Amino acid sequence: MLYYAVVFLLVAIVAGLFGFGGIASASAGIAQILFFVFLVLFVVTLVVRAVRS
Repeated sequence: MLYYAVVFLLVAIVAGLFGFGGIASASAGIAQILFFVFLVLFVVTLVVRAVRS
């Protein structure tokens, strides 16, 4: 999931450089959502592993 967040971030940067504002903002929004989902899942996994041990 982190991989897809980075891919969408790179798409947003490239689209922003070429002047495609709509595509850049949409890609940046998707990258941000995927990154936060990754963080939540990572924290949940850490908590579950700490409780199990």
